Amino acid sequence: MSAQPEELPVIEFVSPMPGFPDLLRFVLLRLDDDGLLYALTSVEEPKLRFLVMPPTTFFPDYAPEVPQDAVDALDIASPDDVLLLLVVTPGEKPGDATANLMAPILVEQRTRRALQVVLAGSGLPVRAELMAPKD
Repeated sequence: MSAQPEELPVIEFVSPMPGFPDLLRFVLLRLDDDGLLYALTSVEEPKLRFLVMPPTTFFPDYAPEVPQDAVDALDIASPDDVLLLLVVTPGEKPGDATANLMAPILVEQRTRRALQVVLAGSGLPVRAELMAPKD
């Protein structure tokens, strides 16, 4: 039996995600047994959810340079304290899905505070094709 959103620890954004100025509280729900895909679901608007994933399976070398103001806003003491998530845009077919490498979501795991960082000028794509997982 899976936990209901109101039973899960709430992730609080220190600043709203672009385009969603009134939504700061979310829960993270695992969508598969392997932990490859999650739903970041709004507490205030439960019908609003973003598909997100850790980058390690599809983008193992992804290591964005996080701006110091983001580190300060989340009070990040160590990179190991951060859960890095990418927003996934599903396609018409599973193979058409893409991930936004330019705007990762950082979650400080001790405090459950989060921030979506837009890495303007990084050259990272907004719609990177998901590669087949490496065995």
